[in-house]
Amino acid sequence: MKLAMIGFGQAGGKIVDRFVQYDERTGSGIVRAAIAVNTAKADLMGLENIEQENRVLIGQSRVKGHGVGADNELGAEIAEEDVDEVQGAIDAIPTHEVDAFLVVAGMGGGTGSGGAPVLAKHLKRIYTIPVYGLGVLPGSDEGGIYTLNAARSFQTFVREVDNLLVFDNDSWRQAGESVEGGYDDINKEIVTRFGVLFGAGEVGEGDEVAESVVDSSEIINTLAGGGVSTVGYASEGVDLDDGGGLLSRFTGSDEQVDTAHTTNRITSLVRKAALGRLTLPCEIEGAERALLVMSGPPKHLNRKGIERGRKWLEEQTGSMEVRGGDFPVKEPQVAACILLSGVNDVPRIKELQQVAIEAQDNIESIREESEDNLEELVEDDEDELDPLF
Repeated sequence: MKLAMIGFGQAGGKIVDRFVQYDERTGSGIVRAAIAVNTAKADLMGLENIEQENRVLIGQSRVKGHGVGADNELGAEIAEEDVDEVQGAIDAIPTHEVDAFLVVAGMGGGTGSGGAPVLAKHLKRIYTIPVYGLGVLPGSDEGGIYTLNAARSFQTFVREVDNLLVFDNDSWRQAGESVEGGYDDINKEIVTRFGVLFGAGEVGEGDEVAESVVDSSEIINTLAGGGVSTVGYASEGVDLDDGGGLLSRFTGSDEQVDTAHTTNRITSLVRKAALGRLTLPCEIEGAERALLVMSGPPKHLNRKGIERGRKWLEEQTGSMEVRGGDFPVKEPQVAACILLSGVNDVPRIKELQQVAIEAQDNIESIREESEDNLEELVEDDEDELDPLF
């Protein structure tokens, strides 16, 4: 699937920057264009892989390149005012060669959480190709203001995109991990999962052709209908030189043993991917649509295993719209990537909203108290002083 990726804000820019690196390393052909948008000049300067002319600094008249300080209302206002500057970079994208836009943003800060929904709305008004969002939720330990930003951004973002793919930092941060190291690992996980998903169907010159092809239309149809999506992933290393394994060398039944072993590995990985750590933890039952992509060396993939995995996924989700296929790669591992679209049983979102409501009430109460305290401080007891104006 060929994407025009736009990273909005610090987190969004870093993730897209990493996608470009992944694309160059694997030759997957996912990133047809990459743009980073920010209100902070330093964040744009820190990127390594996005071309300089595709780094767009907005809000210079308002914040002078210093960011919006986690104020996502200000982030949204600046995005509205300077959307033409972003459009200037988008105009250079050959959209006739692109399957969809992917707007990527961290939802806890100011620039991305405020600006990404604004940009998505703008893109949907102008273009006919799908506009997807990839939103990253903050960890619960990052503070009330970030939770409040994320809850408000989530509510807006999901309405403005054709589908919102979500990654929850709270489920992926390791205990005792540094903030910088934690985010670096998280960005790697994001790119790995979505790289396999969006890479399906992109066949380079000399690559193996899939036995059961997953192309961009399968991904688009799975994401159709809107809502929220999550992705599961599981992988296992394989020996590229391995034939039928030890038993087959003794029995001489390479094909039979290899097929059975390959089928069992695929079905096991499908279960691990669906029931393990999803990008947004949720109950998979009730997902409206699903897509299974199996990647790996061609001899370690087979139609029987993929069909079994697809049927199991159909039973678990209760959905009749479960697609599946393979994505041959030369890397020494077999991986199952599962896209669950239209999920609705998501405890983390309800928790996020509840904490955000409490944070909002608390912020308003502190603001009122602060105004009262200031008035008490500056007014003299006898009211004898007159202000200058």
